[in-house]
Amino acid sequence: MKLLISIEYRTRWGEQLVMRIGKRRIALQYADGGVWTGAIEHYTQSEDTEYRYEIERDGACIRSEWRPHTLRLPAREGVRTLRIRDRWQEMPSDTPFYSSAFTRGIFGRGKTGSPKKATGNITLRVVLPTLRPDETLAVAGSGRELGDWKRIVPMDDSRFPEWELTLHTAHRFEYKFLIADRKTLTPILWEEGANRTWGELPGAGEHALDAAASPRFPKRRWRGAGTAIPVFSLRTEEDFGVGEFYDLKRLIDWAAATGQRVIQVLPINDTTMTGTWEDSYPYNANSTFALHPQFIRLPAAGVVEDDEYRTLRSELNALPEIDYERVNGHKLRLLRRAFERHGARTAARRDYKAFIAANRHWLIPYAAFCTLRDETGTPDFTRWGGFARYDRKAVDAYCRSHSRDIAFHCYVQYHLHTQLSEVCAYARDHGIVLKGDLPIGISRTSVDAWLYPHLFHMDSQAGAPPDAFSAVGQNWGFPTYNWERMARDGYAWWRARMAKMAEYFDAFRIDHILGFFRIWEIPTHAVHGLLGYFNPALPYSADELRGMGFDTQGGRYTTPAPDEHTLGELFGDLAGEVRATCMKEGRLLPAYATQRKVAARFPGDDEHQTRLREGLMALLDDVLFIEDPRRKGYFHPRIAPHSTHAYRRLDGERRATFDRLYTDFFYHRHNRFWQESALRKLPVLLSATEMLTCGEDLGMIPDSVLETMHELQILSLEIQRMPKTPGELFADPAHYPYFSVCTTSTHDMNPLRAWWEEDRELTARFYHEALGIGGDVPYFCEPWICRRILDMHLNSPAMLTILPLQDWLSTDGELRYPDPAKERINVPAVPRYYWRYRMHLPLEELLHKETFNESLHDMIACSGRR
Repeated sequence: MKLLISIEYRTRWGEQLVMRIGKRRIALQYADGGVWTGAIEHYTQSEDTEYRYEIERDGACIRSEWRPHTLRLPAREGVRTLRIRDRWQEMPSDTPFYSSAFTRGIFGRGKTGSPKKATGNITLRVVLPTLRPDETLAVAGSGRELGDWKRIVPMDDSRFPEWELTLHTAHRFEYKFLIADRKTLTPILWEEGANRTWGELPGAGEHALDAAASPRFPKRRWRGAGTAIPVFSLRTEEDFGVGEFYDLKRLIDWAAATGQRVIQVLPINDTTMTGTWEDSYPYNANSTFALHPQFIRLPAAGVVEDDEYRTLRSELNALPEIDYERVNGHKLRLLRRAFERHGARTAARRDYKAFIAANRHWLIPYAAFCTLRDETGTPDFTRWGGFARYDRKAVDAYCRSHSRDIAFHCYVQYHLHTQLSEVCAYARDHGIVLKGDLPIGISRTSVDAWLYPHLFHMDSQAGAPPDAFSAVGQNWGFPTYNWERMARDGYAWWRARMAKMAEYFDAFRIDHILGFFRIWEIPTHAVHGLLGYFNPALPYSADELRGMGFDTQGGRYTTPAPDEHTLGELFGDLAGEVRATCMKEGRLLPAYATQRKVAARFPGDDEHQTRLREGLMALLDDVLFIEDPRRKGYFHPRIAPHSTHAYRRLDGERRATFDRLYTDFFYHRHNRFWQESALRKLPVLLSATEMLTCGEDLGMIPDSVLETMHELQILSLEIQRMPKTPGELFADPAHYPYFSVCTTSTHDMNPLRAWWEEDRELTARFYHEALGIGGDVPYFCEPWICRRILDMHLNSPAMLTILPLQDWLSTDGELRYPDPAKERINVPAVPRYYWRYRMHLPLEELLHKETFNESLHDMIACSGRR
């Protein structure tokens, strides 16, 4: 078959438009009016094929399309020539609608069957993702085929968001696109502008495809609502003391009944390290691919529902919170028993073999990691002797000698995958989107770090600068990314990680999106985030600082040099002890020179140990500059230095100079630098899947972050009590951007009711200023107040309003939990926090609360969300 291509594109002098199809490069020829043409004389590929257009200059690609086209040959026999009228696919202004959240979920067409086999001689093809499931794109026009404007002809949506209509015509005709009711074909919205004209008619043996049309409809801003809750926090009558994947089905039923469209969860990867409650932290996974065994529904994985099982389930489900150790201990024990009974038969299944084959690259190393962890009693692979460094041949041999243990972990992951995949299909069938969470870090005792240590800076820790959650910053303990090394293979690890996530989710939240611009990196010898620095960054050289009056020779400004006043403030009556035992000639002795050493020296919780430890930690924070660990002689200003004794000891002139360099460094010096850094990574991550992307952009946000998110159309996160406009105490939901997710709180914050009781002065200002209500402030956040706050968020312009389940329930005086303090999920200021919150009523009961559910449905519908 011969292909004749034409495309309109306005190039600049010296630019060449080319078509890339498979391994072929077709240079197009410029015609008049900005139209480029080309031909493929003998095209023989029978299957659908993707192709792209690119712009070249001097033989190098300088611009490429946002997404590929699909070439499909006409079904009609006898076609010798296919004429294609194409259009360059720039990133559209409504990119989020092209995500699978809409194409497979919210606007998904359900089971439409195979594409219709049409035998006409012309085809109209349009890509339009913004139509609701009860709407269809249609054509009306002149000529017999279109009924002379008396018929509404629906287009085929079996490849949604692509629409096609094939006609047979021998005459020119006029037409227009319109949106119609899918069942009745009643017109809903006609496209704007003049009628379109099909002028060029195909000859004998020809078929014409017009894929250049773009319907002229006014923008329709869809808005939806959803619920955020960790999977482990769910409760049903069938689970085993912790929320499970199958519980999501009941939550999906409830979301659909109340008019919601999104369910957002926390990370679901396996975090099993020590078998203790400290493993409850969902952001410290032992694998970025493996699912957590606690989410498995035991009977569906072969566990017998005998008296022992039913007794344990009743005991664990009766607990108000999760008993992480008992739940996981019993689940693994019962799964071992089920594996011994069903493992061999399961391994013979075709779908099991397919699962192993598709996931072998991460699954077998994960199974080996788990087996070695249990055998050695530690997840710290540096203590595994001959297995401290991953060696494939040695690990393969180990797997053969421990084949039963390896098979067990594969068995568990297979059942987890099967159960979650079933839930995902159930969600899509109900028009509900599952939104996952992508942690910014990986654990230094994880399979990923074991397999790919070269992809990470194992000598550093990721964290966050001081913020509303922690005055000394946050230290997450994760190694930071070696982006330069990751770029060598096109970020293959990231692409594989994203592809795995997309098997289960149609939307995701990038935890701490700032990490793709720059990460807050903390030396491994430090505990507090205050001693961190941005990476990548442009630190000042020693010469630059010297020129500004800060000579760093001899550790000046970079190591603590306390005077008597400083020691007195930090240690009080213990100042003499510190001076005598921890210092020499005004400086700390080497044994106390880092925060890790101090933590090891004073591990106790008694008052004396605690005062010494915290005082020495604060003293080590008391510096103005931090030397870059990879570029000696270059220095970063310490974050939030203005409360330090080192800053207060500066004279007025030096203080003013420091303020200028500090402001320049943190707010101006890196803007373009960080933006270029993010634009090398984020497009790769976004193009790896079709998931809807949302970014957690809270905290110290450079302008370049907002610009880049806007450019890439990543939905921002908006929280009323964390305003982004300087000088605001509370953000106004009425002014949120459309491409955003708005919420009342996150898992790191108190839900509404507990927040109301945190700070009475702040609550009063919120009541009077944000809610606009006069008079005395209610002591408790009563249901009507909660409802009013939720209404503000639902009525915001934000595309998505996703609220914690606790805040939805807060609007009902009977359903809300009696003690609001028990509804908090995490306290970031507590390094080892027990993540054990569970909703207090089962979802079966919530589904039967008809009055409440109807009220919620009306509340959402009245806000225009659907």
